[in-house]
Amino acid sequence: MISPACEAIGLEELVKAQAYGLGFDLVGIATLGPVETADAFDEWIQRGYAGEMTYLPRGADKRRDSRLPFPGAVSAIVVGLDYGGREATGPVARYARGDDYHEIMASRLRELHRWLELEIGQPIAGKEYVDTGPILERDLARRAGLGWVGKNTNLVNPRLGSFFFIGSLLVDLELSPDDPFEADRCGTCTRCLDACPTNAFAEPRVLDATKCISYLTIELKGDVPEHLREPIGSHLYGCDICQDVCPYNIKFARELREPAFAARGAIRDKDAETLARDFVAMDDEEFRSAFRNSPMKRAKRRGLARNAAVVLKNIGSS
Repeated sequence: MISPACEAIGLEELVKAQAYGLGFDLVGIATLGPVETADAFDEWIQRGYAGEMTYLPRGADKRRDSRLPFPGAVSAIVVGLDYGGREATGPVARYARGDDYHEIMASRLRELHRWLELEIGQPIAGKEYVDTGPILERDLARRAGLGWVGKNTNLVNPRLGSFFFIGSLLVDLELSPDDPFEADRCGTCTRCLDACPTNAFAEPRVLDATKCISYLTIELKGDVPEHLREPIGSHLYGCDICQDVCPYNIKFARELREPAFAARGAIRDKDAETLARDFVAMDDEEFRSAFRNSPMKRAKRRGLARNAAVVLKNIGSS
């Protein structure tokens, strides 16, 4: 039985209010179906820009049609969670300094799912995605009105910038969609493209990941190509440069408000050299203890030690 509030206000508005109440900073609704950017993604893969990320081509059918993750899926509730673009730049990208965003956002989306079932008064099939499946979430987010894809390939919101995570809850419930974000507000600006120290952008909105510092310090398993080591500079894990220079982040980025994303003790207030020396000296047990529930586990201790060696060479440390 649908609640009186739902009948009086409208389910979509209640869904958004509940999402904001759970701590999300953005929320919109999109109708699922054929995905217009799937061909561009396939071409990106074929051009070799994914590098060693061999998992990306998987699930092409779901990537092409967002209704396919489970039978009956018709709507997506798309959310954004800010992670503090006003935090000082440093050797670790802002998104990775605290706890792993995947589970934080997924647990809140599951809570939103449970609330929705109670509000409707019946079971609702649903599945949450937070950067973990073959769903083109930027496409869904744009269609839900949350922003446009900037020239640096990040989704940009006109009132928030781009320092936020995207998540989505797919449901077998028909919801009225928001208007898609149609405008391209980058205009003639090329600050992000010009600032990239490794020239990783093949063209606006096309990133050659094999040259990207985030890829080189996180996804790449082998040695960093010699010609790209010096441009990495003091970046030990990830890179925020193309976001730092974006006018929308300069003007609209927020202070960190989510305690879970605050820098953990192992990296807090440490400069690149100190942190690099820590990584080199750590054994596996020390690494597991220091980075439990951290996104930085993805690079593993060996990867961080490799990054540390590159950084120490770049800054002239013996």
